[in-house]
Amino acid sequence: MEQDPILSPSPYDLLFQALSLIPIRHYLIALFLLWTIFFYNFIEFHFLGDAILRYFRCRVNLIYNPDSPLYHGVVSRCRILHGRYVATPWLASPHIQTCFLNFHGLPPVFSYRRQLFLASDGGTIALDWVTNSDVLDGGFQNQSDITKEDTTPIAVVIPGLTSDSSSAYLKHLAYNTAKTGWNVVISNHRGLGGVSVTSDRFYNAGWTEDIRVVLGYLQQKYPRAPLFAIGTSIGANVLVKYLGEEGERTPLRGAVAICSPWDLLIGDRFICRTLKQKLYDKALTIGLQGYAQLHEPQFLRLANWEGIKKSRSIRDFDNHATCLVGKFETVDTYYRKSSSTQYVGNVAVPLLCISALDDPLCTKEAIPWDECRANKNIVLATTNHGGHLAFFEGLTGSSLWWVRATNEFLGALSCSPYMHIQKIEDKRSSGSRKQEPSINQGPYLNIAEDGLVAAVKYEKDTNKTTSKQRGPKPKEDVTKRSFKELCRQTNRSVWWLAYIGVVSSFPLLGMLLNYIFRKKQRPTTTSKS
Repeated sequence: MEQDPILSPSPYDLLFQALSLIPIRHYLIALFLLWTIFFYNFIEFHFLGDAILRYFRCRVNLIYNPDSPLYHGVVSRCRILHGRYVATPWLASPHIQTCFLNFHGLPPVFSYRRQLFLASDGGTIALDWVTNSDVLDGGFQNQSDITKEDTTPIAVVIPGLTSDSSSAYLKHLAYNTAKTGWNVVISNHRGLGGVSVTSDRFYNAGWTEDIRVVLGYLQQKYPRAPLFAIGTSIGANVLVKYLGEEGERTPLRGAVAICSPWDLLIGDRFICRTLKQKLYDKALTIGLQGYAQLHEPQFLRLANWEGIKKSRSIRDFDNHATCLVGKFETVDTYYRKSSSTQYVGNVAVPLLCISALDDPLCTKEAIPWDECRANKNIVLATTNHGGHLAFFEGLTGSSLWWVRATNEFLGALSCSPYMHIQKIEDKRSSGSRKQEPSINQGPYLNIAEDGLVAAVKYEKDTNKTTSKQRGPKPKEDVTKRSFKELCRQTNRSVWWLAYIGVVSSFPLLGMLLNYIFRKKQRPTTTSKS
């Protein structure tokens, strides 16, 4: 007997009946698994990949010129750069690492010694010092200042955007670098570190004048201490741009650039691309607006204050503030002129660059791979993970990998013959050379055999050995012969000039004689009484 199709249950009814038999806790478990997979990919966790493919995915990739003496003489001895970077398991995400660094970061506890440096334009720069003696024996000890004869290397640190010496990553860097036997000074940007802006000049991503004058001051005050520089984020862009501008004239012996944005125009396009990047863009904009509020009187006078308050992105802030204060035509012009990529080829100082390929702020698309490979003074180290200025390592996340790599590189460089030596023009050689009077340096009159006269510059003969010696002719004979030749060649021309002069003067002479005779023949008249 066949069942009536109208009375038979539909497949959907059977499906719903089957689903209703599944316990609710199974649905919750499935929902939790789906949410975990989504969150794992959205936050870009990678601890599973690190655990499975640790040997392949965690190696440090080095980009350098095959003929680079910096690599063969210095970097080849750095074990950290030839090893692997494995992130802290519970921080194995570029976003979590970056956020944790900014909100906590587990920084070491110590204090700085502040020095206020006045620039020539009236601006104030806060220099925060931590020396090797300050962190001696693991504790802060307020020792005496650095003497002029001190030979301890000095590491000058350039912070990132809206960062100052109180930032967690800078405390990690300063403390650990000082602990290895160095003196560290953090050159805070103008208006940061609790210092007021005392001039109409603000810092920006391409402003290199502050680091230039600070290095000149340190070189003059501590002439025996070798100078090195470390730039982070925007500070790395400023450092590389400065090195390219100065070339061999910089007093720096070596430098390190950490997480540089390289090309600001590409970075501007990148940070507005996805939802995650837009969140970073908004967070950095809030930080810039807070910086502007600290110096509201200056921004009210020099920039568009209403536009600053309404800014929703870094580009908006640069349009209403940076371009107006820095006298840039457009935002793109500011980004192009301030990008350090175009200066990489001119870097003449041993430079180590470290970047993470998963950096959520500074994209790997802006890294100048070919330019770094072409310059023998640059070694580029990239890791697959690390976030922005984070690179936490170990189970507790108490140390930063890039800080250890930087200290190892600078330590190896400072003990090697590959440190940069500043190129200074030797004024003594030019000053000791006897200056001949201008009359002995020409030009002279050279009278040729055909009577032509030419000016000839005197050139001193430096070739002391000649194959054939010629006796000099008497000076008087040469002069007389040349003068006679000149007169003979120009004799006909002189007579022609005399003939033309006489002929052309006849009309004038006739007019003069006519005037004289007419005056003599004019009758005299007597006046009537």
